[in-house]
Amino acid sequence: MGVIYSAGSAAAELSGDDLRSGLFAALSALGARRKVLCLPPDITRLHSRAGELTRLAWQYYGGRLTDVMPALGTHTPMTSGEIRSMFGDMPESLFRVHDWRNELVTLGEVPAAFVREQSEGKLNFTWPAQVNRLLVEGGHDLILSIGQVVPHEVIGMANQNKNVFVGCGGAEGICRSHYLGAVYGMERIMGRADTPVRRLLNYASDNFAKALPIVYVLTVVGRSDSGGLATRGLFVGDDAECFEQAAALSLQVNFSMLEREIRKAVVYLDPTEYRSTWIGNKAIYRTRMALADGGELIILAPGVKEFGEDREIDVLIRRYGYRGTPAVLDGVNRNPDLAANLSAAAHLIHGSSEGRFSITYCPGHLAKEEIEGVNFRYADLGAMLRRYNPAELKEGYNTVAGEEVFYISNPALGLWAHRARFERSAASGS
Repeated sequence: MGVIYSAGSAAAELSGDDLRSGLFAALSALGARRKVLCLPPDITRLHSRAGELTRLAWQYYGGRLTDVMPALGTHTPMTSGEIRSMFGDMPESLFRVHDWRNELVTLGEVPAAFVREQSEGKLNFTWPAQVNRLLVEGGHDLILSIGQVVPHEVIGMANQNKNVFVGCGGAEGICRSHYLGAVYGMERIMGRADTPVRRLLNYASDNFAKALPIVYVLTVVGRSDSGGLATRGLFVGDDAECFEQAAALSLQVNFSMLEREIRKAVVYLDPTEYRSTWIGNKAIYRTRMALADGGELIILAPGVKEFGEDREIDVLIRRYGYRGTPAVLDGVNRNPDLAANLSAAAHLIHGSSEGRFSITYCPGHLAKEEIEGVNFRYADLGAMLRRYNPAELKEGYNTVAGEEVFYISNPALGLWAHRARFERSAASGS
């Protein structure tokens, strides 16, 4: 089948009507379907347009769209209010909760030799291609995997089969894929479509998942010239080319290459999207290649109330903290609880600056002792909002009381890198 629909450019601004006509054209090209499952992201990807696209698919198929399962991964299940906010008037009875520890089917195992090759000899385990059993046993003749392609810290560029094997995957598969990305090196991965984790998932798709009737619906979303959001592209298809087209556009839209390093960055986390450091640390992941040695990252986080969206992961983050790669690797070697949850270990690596720059969290619902207990600096949210008022700051460089700060209103929408650091990480493998 290949690419069914492709539209967009770095200057395009696709409207709701454009999304409707494009999606409906693609669904018409697929022919009649009798039972459809949608796999959108959850509320943490609110700006992906996936909620709107899922609703459009429901309008197109009517009663033939029988199930919607947000690709939670390890995130907290969506509340009724979040479902209404993201999916509008779709019946809540359509929605299923993905249980990443149970209700799984293993389609096959990627051999250890492949994982060892992709990790450059650092890891030596098999990788189970796990998915929620609804994908296999639900009797659907179409599975629409819907989401946004954007630079990502684990896989390089988010979405496509990540939505299936991670978003709707199992504990072991999620943990091991995250750990592979972490030990390979986040700065070698972000903003790149071809990475070890992507190759791992492609192996699973090519060898174990061809019987699943999956079609990908992918958006590219960036900032408009006025500072709002603009949907730059819509891509629909069932193969890697659909993803590659979206990833190429995302690199143009979502990647900011800077000619000088940032000394101080201020990042705002919208409380409707960010309630944990598990999600909120995108502020760290997406800016780390732009921050200078000795620089400062300030994270304004009014909605953050926990560390991990999963209770067990929250406990591990509080126990071990964001203390850098050597400490995490040692913790995995010494402690069975951390070794048994490699996605938490990977997250602890991702969330550390490795001592290069300071990280100051300003949470709405966590105490100073909690923040400092995981090795971040703490500052009072109210005081910092008065000093760095998001309503008064523009994207990029600002001068605040004589001080230069680089402001980012939503880290999920991009990747920022200093040109020399990005090129050095690609060349040196560090």
